[in-house]
Amino acid sequence: MITIIGTGHVFNLAEPVAFIVKNTWPDAVLIELDMSRYNTMMNAQKEGAEEVQPQEMSAIYRQTAKYQQRMSKEYGNELGGEFLAAVNAGKLAGAEILTIDTDAMRVMNEMWDEMSFGERFRYRLSGISDSLGGRKKVDRVHREFADDEDAYLEGMRRRYPTLVRKLIDERNVHMAEQINRASERFSNMVVVVGDAHVEGIVAMLDDPVIRKIRLRDLMERERMDAVRSMVWKGDEER
Repeated sequence: MITIIGTGHVFNLAEPVAFIVKNTWPDAVLIELDMSRYNTMMNAQKEGAEEVQPQEMSAIYRQTAKYQQRMSKEYGNELGGEFLAAVNAGKLAGAEILTIDTDAMRVMNEMWDEMSFGERFRYRLSGISDSLGGRKKVDRVHREFADDEDAYLEGMRRRYPTLVRKLIDERNVHMAEQINRASERFSNMVVVVGDAHVEGIVAMLDDPVIRKIRLRDLMERERMDAVRSMVWKGDEER
């Protein structure tokens, strides 16, 4: 069985993610990180310091990272806190930890290189809007995505075709391949990825038993209560 958890990286979701991992007793926990980011996260935890990004990171990667870190702090969270919670809970359960994402910096650089002038311009304007909108805009985007995921992604695909292809579509393929490979070794896995990746990845998985827990389930109390009950009872969503 695969339990796939869709998260939002700036939200404070460590507790619900840790609860799900702990009570699922997985053989393996798979996270949407590459090995470089995983090592940076684990080193920061050991040293009790904030995660430090590599010095050679590109301007576009640095801009994105700074925005995510700022928004994480507004939600009382450390960026990637849900991944750290999943890793720590998985280790306590004796699970193997696997990183399944592509190299984030390389993908961001490729995205920028392949964008048209118009898409780059729209992306920069969006960055300004995100910065000004702050938490209110993040909350609005979360609601719009949760209300109609297909429509939201289609709108994104029209405005930012390269971004969606590089950051979502191609990574979905890569991560699904990693999950399918891991399923040959493990019978009970928890996968933690950004919520926008869930449906795309699930469509490519070989395992017939998949339980989906979405960001909205983690964010809303009544839905999370239902998730807790489901996990306790061992219910499965196919």
